[in-house]
Amino acid sequence: MKKRSQIQERYKWDLSPLCKNDEEFYQKLEIIKSYLPKFKKFEGKLNNKKNILNYLNLDKEFDMLANPIALYCHLHGDEILSDERRNIMQAKLENVFNEFSIETSFVTSELHALPDELLDDIIKDKDFADYDRAFKQIKKSKKHILSKEEEKLLGGMSFLDGFSNNMHLLSDVDMKFEKIADSRGKLHQLTQSNYSLYMSSPDRILRKNAITTLNKTFGKTINIFASNYISDVKADCYFAKVRKYESALARALEGEEISQEVYDVLIKKVEENLKILFNFFKIKAKIMNLKDFAIYDHMADIGKSKSKYSYDEAMNIILKALSPLGEEYLSILTRAKNERWIDVYPNEDKRSGAYQSSVYGYPPYVLTNFEGDLNSVFTLAHELGHAMHSYFSDKTQVYEKADYPIFLAEIASTTNEMLLFNYLLKNSKTRQEKIYLFNKLFTEVKGTIYRQTMFAEFEQLVHAKQESGEALTKDLLCREYYNLNKKYFGKVKLIDEIKYEWARIPHFFTAFYVYKYATGLICAIAFTNRILSEGESAVEDYFKFLTAGGSLPPLETLKNAKVDLEDEKTFDACFEYLDKMLKEWNKLIK
Repeated sequence: MKKRSQIQERYKWDLSPLCKNDEEFYQKLEIIKSYLPKFKKFEGKLNNKKNILNYLNLDKEFDMLANPIALYCHLHGDEILSDERRNIMQAKLENVFNEFSIETSFVTSELHALPDELLDDIIKDKDFADYDRAFKQIKKSKKHILSKEEEKLLGGMSFLDGFSNNMHLLSDVDMKFEKIADSRGKLHQLTQSNYSLYMSSPDRILRKNAITTLNKTFGKTINIFASNYISDVKADCYFAKVRKYESALARALEGEEISQEVYDVLIKKVEENLKILFNFFKIKAKIMNLKDFAIYDHMADIGKSKSKYSYDEAMNIILKALSPLGEEYLSILTRAKNERWIDVYPNEDKRSGAYQSSVYGYPPYVLTNFEGDLNSVFTLAHELGHAMHSYFSDKTQVYEKADYPIFLAEIASTTNEMLLFNYLLKNSKTRQEKIYLFNKLFTEVKGTIYRQTMFAEFEQLVHAKQESGEALTKDLLCREYYNLNKKYFGKVKLIDEIKYEWARIPHFFTAFYVYKYATGLICAIAFTNRILSEGESAVEDYFKFLTAGGSLPPLETLKNAKVDLEDEKTFDACFEYLDKMLKEWNKLIK
């Protein structure tokens, strides 16, 4: 693998808009430190509109200074993970931010102690127009806020993030996997990063050995993984109880302004439509000529796509695929390439995977590890969807309302992917290309809608058992997870070791996060179908979503764009579309 110095500059992101260099970073870090006494002066005084507004203006001033250099530090650190200079910068920045978090914890208590009459006055005051959403949330959540001293204690409990860190250190650093054999007896080194490559291999023995060995290895240390996760669940439930929520799930949903109905309807509708998943398995088994379709077969690649794409080719395809979104959208995508908002290729010790990150008033930045296959093209389109969402939200909304909630975060990215899929399917020239694309679509649907909903059921079940006083044990976790696999995979042949799979899912340490992947793709399918069938009016609605940021509760943002997740018809339309795609695929292989 190339060293970073060997990658051409045009394929590296340009972070100079955020911060010119490391020297400027340290200069601004010293300026940031000087703000702590300024904030402390407000302690005990956030009880009238004048002081509150002055504090909010100071907080915004601080964010505008701190956020760009924090992003600069974070992004540079991911270029070469072992770079000691970057690690030192990150540690110094985190120390400063941790101190601010503790010393300004009084703000939460004081603002939530304001009488409703004053909060109502602030919400109506035009001087606070940019903050009306924030103060409506404060009024709503008042009953969940503790005393000043209690909030200060909770503010210093970031060490509980250690449960997540433990999981990553155990699974990504300490855990070593045996080599696995393929059908010819050749041995391959298994890691978590190459696991999906082996699972998509045409070699069935290699796939079986990959999934069995990976999960068996987690099973060898399942006691420590279970103890760690159970402790995290107990912490979730404890903090929900301390803050007077009915449950940990209620706390997560209320914090995001999502109704319980959305969570419940998602699980209900996915379970009602498991037949679509089972039919996907049947079609795939038929194509692969398998009579005993197994859990190690569902990720296998079938069909054939073009083997290699250059980065320039990938961007050109993405631009054509997203052309229904209009010239402005395409022009910003072109800027992203030309102005180097994207860090394209892998290099030695670069962070794996892909993501988008941004701060208000600056370009959104995208990290990828572009390998030139079709998956890399889809990943690039996905992350550019996040970037366009951030760009248009920032462009349209004031700073205080630009940041869109996590619940909405996966919609723009997967809409890009769905538009790319439809473009490639329409323009595919061979039967094998179409088979490859259908398989890719339903593998994504299985992983994003069905699998994430299965995870959501698991989380709900485990937290509910803890809250009801039932003892959580490793055997209970493994048994319940295995039973969910039986339900979601139907007649597919399972392996016993799949019961350990829950232990390697990092998102379980951000409780009740995963369901948003499922709702995100369901919304993306709704948007894509309208964009391709209705044209301009649907694009206008989609831009209402892209530009809304956090100016409205997320479900209202979607309703304004004509996607209603509190209406079962939205889910029904999604599954009707998927059923239609399955029937097209089935016709193709007859």
